[in-house]
Amino acid sequence: MSRLEAEDPNCPAPPPGLEAVIIPRAHDVGGFEVRRALPAQERQMVGPFIFFDQMGPGEFLTGTGLDVRPHPHIGLSTVTYLFEGEILHRDSLGVQQAIAPGALNWMTAGSGIAHSERSDAATRDRTRALFGIQSWAALPKDQEEIAPAFAHHAAETLPLVEEDGLALRLIAGEGWGLRSPVTGASPCFYADAILAPGARVPLPEQHEERAAYIVSGSVSVAGVRFEAGRMLLFRAKDALALTAGESGARLLLLGGAVMDGPRHIFWNFVSSRRDRIEQAKADWQAGRFAKVRGDEAEFIPLPVMRG
Repeated sequence: MSRLEAEDPNCPAPPPGLEAVIIPRAHDVGGFEVRRALPAQERQMVGPFIFFDQMGPGEFLTGTGLDVRPHPHIGLSTVTYLFEGEILHRDSLGVQQAIAPGALNWMTAGSGIAHSERSDAATRDRTRALFGIQSWAALPKDQEEIAPAFAHHAAETLPLVEEDGLALRLIAGEGWGLRSPVTGASPCFYADAILAPGARVPLPEQHEERAAYIVSGSVSVAGVRFEAGRMLLFRAKDALALTAGESGARLLLLGGAVMDGPRHIFWNFVSSRRDRIEQAKADWQAGRFAKVRGDEAEFIPLPVMRG
């Protein structure tokens, strides 16, 4: 999706055992709420993850739908994962792919790609929900200019383990003795964990940076309770587990190796070089990005915002 701008809210001091607690910033996008947890004042990235947006939960009435017009990206991968609903992806490589709950769309922008995200025409004849997460993974410096690519992974291809009240699907990377077919460009882990009341999930200890986003319910860490809509950042190597509250919980667990330096961010562009951002801005304004096939009539203009 397209980047939004807002100031970071004041966040409470973290309890012992955590580095920080991030409260996402909420935005209304045409009646559809998006809550952004990364980047934040507390941390720009967690492993390679440099953007983390909760989309919804929201509902589209009959005749309406999601319409994110064609827009560009460089220097990152977009990672789309849904809990409810469906999104139709189209891009300048000619890919057209719908994504459903539990599946994964992983689009690598590299040197440059344009894409759109919409509700399919066939789904607009009824009221339907949309709820999911879109994150962006920054590419390592030596891979920022790789050729763009797209991969879709059906839900049944992603490892799933169920035991002791925990159902954990490993979306990408390695952790909990599992390995996803989705590896990413740098060491990472990304998992969807559903916990029954009182169930526990440990954090993988082999990764340098680790976080948990509470999608629903509540969890406790070291005896401190946290409600939905919080991202918890953990210290490296600490052996910690999250325990679900009385109504259970759903979490996204993410992290990985520390990235090779900070990144410059402007709109949908991410790069280790400011001049590369400026080039991407000029290329979009001049129409030098390839068109999104099957969605050529519209586009999002380059915004005027601080870089």
